[in-house]
Amino acid sequence: MYRVIILPFAKQDIKDAALWYNSRQSGLGKRFTTHIREKINYLKQDPLNIAVRYEEVRTSVLDIFPFMIHYIIDETQKSIIITAVLHTSRNPGMWKSNRDQ
Repeated sequence: MYRVIILPFAKQDIKDAALWYNSRQSGLGKRFTTHIREKINYLKQDPLNIAVRYEEVRTSVLDIFPFMIHYIIDETQKSIIITAVLHTSRNPGMWKSNRDQ
């Protein structure tokens, strides 16, 4: 099984989305974070099962919420590095340029 590292920007993505969902409906943010946790647990079993989307980044779509978990795999460390959790309508190229600053 792979270990998971969630980068600070990705943690902030999750927090921001959960706060937004809670502002729409009480408890919906918790449901979102629970779903993220479940998807990460699934990825830990076999992260290579998800195809590379761009460069070396793989994206796993959530089943209920319109978000994708963006991650890379470090095979030498048997780690999944979650770089972002983005709404499916966002351009990942824009995200990358904003975070490189």
